[in-house]
Amino acid sequence: MKYSYLRRIYFLSAIAILFSLVLIVRLFLIQVVNGGNYSKMADQQYQKPVADIFSRGSILFQEKGGGLISAATVKTVYVLAMNPNLVRDAESAYQKINTLIPIDKAAFFEKARKINDPYEVIAKTEDRIIGDSARALNLPGISVYKENQRYYPGGRLAAHLLGIVAQDKSEGDRFAGRYGLERFYDNILRRDSSSLYVNFFAEMFSNVKKTVSTDKQVFVDGDIVLSVEPNVESYLGKELASIQDKWSPDSIGGVIVEPKTGRIIAASFLPDFDPGDFTKENPSVFSDPLVENVYEMGSIVKPLTISAGIDAGVIKPDTKYDDTGYVLLSGKRIENHDHKAMGIVDMQAVLDNSLNTGAVFVMKKLGRDKFRSYMESFGLGDKTGIDLPSETHGLVSNLQSHYDVDYATAAFGQGIAVTPIGAIRALSALANGGLIVRPHLADSINGAMGINKTTEVEVVRRVISSQTAGEITGMLVHAFEHGLLGGKYIIKQYSVAAKTGTAQIPDGKKGYSDKTLHSFFGYFPAYNARFLVLLYMVNPKNGALFSSDTLAEPFVSVTKFLLNYYEIPPDR
Repeated sequence: MKYSYLRRIYFLSAIAILFSLVLIVRLFLIQVVNGGNYSKMADQQYQKPVADIFSRGSILFQEKGGGLISAATVKTVYVLAMNPNLVRDAESAYQKINTLIPIDKAAFFEKARKINDPYEVIAKTEDRIIGDSARALNLPGISVYKENQRYYPGGRLAAHLLGIVAQDKSEGDRFAGRYGLERFYDNILRRDSSSLYVNFFAEMFSNVKKTVSTDKQVFVDGDIVLSVEPNVESYLGKELASIQDKWSPDSIGGVIVEPKTGRIIAASFLPDFDPGDFTKENPSVFSDPLVENVYEMGSIVKPLTISAGIDAGVIKPDTKYDDTGYVLLSGKRIENHDHKAMGIVDMQAVLDNSLNTGAVFVMKKLGRDKFRSYMESFGLGDKTGIDLPSETHGLVSNLQSHYDVDYATAAFGQGIAVTPIGAIRALSALANGGLIVRPHLADSINGAMGINKTTEVEVVRRVISSQTAGEITGMLVHAFEHGLLGGKYIIKQYSVAAKTGTAQIPDGKKGYSDKTLHSFFGYFPAYNARFLVLLYMVNPKNGALFSSDTLAEPFVSVTKFLLNYYEIPPDR
């Protein structure tokens, strides 16, 4: 009897389990596989509000310890609006509202006189109690409603990276990312507002479908966690502001990257803007110089040229040549920046003294084809693939020229132009053992249903050997410690590899103006680099001659901050 009873229990349990499995599979097929066919029917029942015109995911900075800080989020504000034609007693309305929210009386009455305008915003507040109190006044012609707004707690911090959100008329005035990360990750950050309701019962499977659907849009309704460290970003921005005050350049920028991983730790540019209050800005300021502007970077390209020569075996660090102070090529005279000759010197002296003739010597030893091949392998003419919109490629058409002089000037960073991120990627190869690594800003995407995607390090190719990278690093350490103002900026107990650059700016007429671009890059600890820093500014004034005078001190300041902030142990 007992045996028969247990058999019935087991049988009924098996039937229940089988029924549950069938139900789950059926729901999965309906919602995931055939969701499109049933969406209209599903949306008509068991509905709940889930989105509005300004629902949007968050962008998050990442502190050095892994803590997350909001970079872009959504906040709720209470909007007090007026329909002037319905206001019965403007004076009384003003007095009552002003007790809750101080407002300008003249502005209030100016709006109250616009009887043909049915909507005038008179005040906004984030305080829910004030909003509820204003609504409780029940004033004729005055309405109070909640509105979501994009909010950037850091103000101008990393503005060019974050971008802005604005109405997109092509999509029925819905809000969409227009620049920066807001635009690049818009499909992930935006929340579906084509319908304000979804099926409550089927929501779980709906989210699974959206999350695992296609490779291109694997993640929706997600948040973006950045590699950008807010305290480092803030420090870099303040340092650039100090440079701006001292030298008054037309524009200025700085980037900090992990050369081994491609993680962008900070990137700041001036002039900048407040992404939360941008309506009065000139639209040109929204373009991201990191990926949209190209510059002739000058002598920071020389280490690329010399490393190519070493890697190809045509020179060694102690290879000598006769520096006569100038070179004649294609009927053009190329001189050193100081118009002086140093006589018989080696390749180390080329970097220490930034000799243009030395870079030309290496280019000629390589030959046009091999020199072009190395510069292309460094990626100077390519897009990097960083996760930002509107990236442009470098301008390196001179590397296809029939004239030796064009190759010669390219060897010391003139006649070819690259984006700051293109320069960062190329120079990082010197610091990471010879690899071209794709730079990125998003460390992870936190998608719906807790499904996350982490950005992996992506090695594009090897451009020079690890041995060559070590040799050029040693040469750059010597240049920093002996060539840069006689060792003025040596950082005790730390090895730093660095190089200055001062370039003429094209005049737009196939020639050059008397304006200059100053650049400075370096990485540290040199033989196991944690960070690479690039600083540059366009057309500095106030007596600025060379980047050794203008950017060396800020570079050292940023370097010392990073060494201390990240508690990087000495390597000496």
